[in-house]
Amino acid sequence: MEVNCEGCAGCCVDWRPVSPEPLDHERRRGRVPLDDAYNLVPLAREEIGRFVDAGYGDALVPRLWHPETRDDRVTVDGHAVAAIEGRPAFVVGLRNVPKPVAPFGLDRRWLRTCVFLDPTTLQCRIHDDRLYPGECADYPGHNLALEVETECERVERVHGGTRLRDRSDPPTGHLRLGPEALGTRVFAHPEPARLDGVVARLVARDLRPADRAEFVGCAVGSTPGSLAVDDERAATARRRTRHASSWVGRSVDDWTAVAGRVDEHAPDANGRIEESNGAPPTPGWGADGGKD
Repeated sequence: MEVNCEGCAGCCVDWRPVSPEPLDHERRRGRVPLDDAYNLVPLAREEIGRFVDAGYGDALVPRLWHPETRDDRVTVDGHAVAAIEGRPAFVVGLRNVPKPVAPFGLDRRWLRTCVFLDPTTLQCRIHDDRLYPGECADYPGHNLALEVETECERVERVHGGTRLRDRSDPPTGHLRLGPEALGTRVFAHPEPARLDGVVARLVARDLRPADRAEFVGCAVGSTPGSLAVDDERAATARRRTRHASSWVGRSVDDWTAVAGRVDEHAPDANGRIEESNGAPPTPGWGADGGKD
């Protein structure tokens, strides 16, 4: 598998506002997320723990879903939520925030992006770090293996160019589906009553640090293949996440304070916001602009 990523970031940017055709959420099943974040990356339990241990708990966010007809469900804050044995099902991914970006050769504008995307180079700030998610490293391998359209192909169709150079031998080492995902990528919150108010804030994009920490703690404390949650591990992860104060969290606050309306033309990328908060630099693009 080989892709051309330079000047794209289609898998890291919510580019629905600049697409002339409707774009659906990047998802493999029919369930509709309660939030409206595009391209949320589901992290493995071990990856979530590494982010928390590294002080990046404030980079994490949960996702829950509307149930399908045959799904188990539970009602929280007036919302029907897909559940597993009466427990709200969720994944944990990376937060997104409006940044001034210029993907696909467009003029710079405010679009929601992954918190780790450098708005100037359109590269991931943790690409060469041990924290780089396996889902991102494999992308678009999982889509190719499951015969689902990739973001690369959507960008090609809408904005031209060649992004997906070679679709052979897609990496799938981090793919988890079905029962094997339980407790490793898909989690179940053991006490729905603790989520009163939280689900409403998630839908309104107004989650508090304690709200995000509630789900992160549950994920870290989960047991693979089981609904069991280790209370001690969960409490430790909740506490560390709630009190995290990394360059990511500080930058989210700063971007939110200065951002214009989504799709509004934006000034220079002003990467100083992130770098002044301690963000690592990006390496620049190689000769081929891609990865394989």
